[in-house]
Amino acid sequence: MMAMTAIETPHLAEATSSATSARHGPIPRHASGRFLLGFVLPVALAITWEVAVRFGWAQGRLMPPPSRILTALYNLAITGELFHHIFVTTARVAAGFALGALAATIVGALAGAFRIAREMADPMLQGLRAVPSIAWVPLFILWFGIFEQSKITLIAVGCFFPIYLGVLGAILSVDRKTVEVGRIFRLSIFSLIWRILLPAILPTYVVSLRAGLGLGWMFVVAAEFMGASEGLGYLLVDGQQLGKPDQILASILAFAILGKVSDGLLAAAAAPFLTWQDAFAPRG
Repeated sequence: MMAMTAIETPHLAEATSSATSARHGPIPRHASGRFLLGFVLPVALAITWEVAVRFGWAQGRLMPPPSRILTALYNLAITGELFHHIFVTTARVAAGFALGALAATIVGALAGAFRIAREMADPMLQGLRAVPSIAWVPLFILWFGIFEQSKITLIAVGCFFPIYLGVLGAILSVDRKTVEVGRIFRLSIFSLIWRILLPAILPTYVVSLRAGLGLGWMFVVAAEFMGASEGLGYLLVDGQQLGKPDQILASILAFAILGKVSDGLLAAAAAPFLTWQDAFAPRG
């Protein structure tokens, strides 16, 4: 029996290693190549439209080619105007996201942990979630004026609902048997939360934070329509009033880049806390 165990152990270790590799997928050897792969489609579309406009196959009056959009970005950058607008918009999104995420986490945790809180608050919040973002603008202008408070409040409202739903759904989906095992081992409330509940809801919570941040970038446009004199939303309005489609598309491109960068930073910040996950990793 001992001889058989000695013979089978290396094979068992090899099989375990193979299974682990199969779950997590092959180690990426060309990480930079995979990163650049994401640029293939947008660059191909940009080149196609540039060629179509250059050869007269399409008009570039209302939909400027990429060269004109990049020129507009460059002209805004060399004057420092672009970076000022980016800083103002980013600061508004950061403030609104922080307030909305904090409120949503607290309310979602209370609604998930206590049935009475859920039955009292959830119907109202689900109704408010269906209100369009632009519908809040007149009310917030009436309450806070056209100053920063109204803009940050509107962004916080946009970030609140996906994070609230994520926290609520994550808590309600925790396996009851896992919690009972913690109680069997006589874990304190703090240990139960730290060792069982928090790891169980963390993956969903991170996804809801990313969704809330994405909505924050969407709501900041509506917020900066409220009499703003600075910010990327102001550049959009200014481009529309002056008939500058290249400036409008340059602002949209800046929004896309900022949204992608902020989402990547949030995902990277959360990654060290999710290394314990034994999740499916597709091949290729």
